[in-house]
Amino acid sequence: MAGRATTTAPLKARAAVRAFALGLPGAVEEFPWEEDAVVKVNKKIFVFLGSEGNTETPGIGVKLKDEEAHGHALAVPGAAPSRYGLGRHGWVSIPLTGGSAPVELLCDWVEESYRTIAPKRLVAELDAR
Repeated sequence: MAGRATTTAPLKARAAVRAFALGLPGAVEEFPWEEDAVVKVNKKIFVFLGSEGNTETPGIGVKLKDEEAHGHALAVPGAAPSRYGLGRHGWVSIPLTGGSAPVELLCDWVEESYRTIAPKRLVAELDAR
């Protein structure tokens, strides 16, 4: 039973983050690398979701320009600057296993990443909600 909870919790967290991201104004999901999902706004990625079937190392990637949020995200066990040179531009890869951040905090970081990339009119629409 414990193994099942370990497997389903990251998938539930991923599903919640995905639903939150897709609820943001102008957000669309795309699959640029076969099964790996990203969510974009204005043709720019603001969250990497990885593959839904990835139960070994599920995680998300977000761009955090705010130093406090960036540092907090990097403090999550297993979190690291994103690969492929993205880390030096503020991208953080956050695992959804073990001592991961609560879903609400993950969604806050997704929103921060969205606000960094989204056009001002869409950020204004979000603020008006």
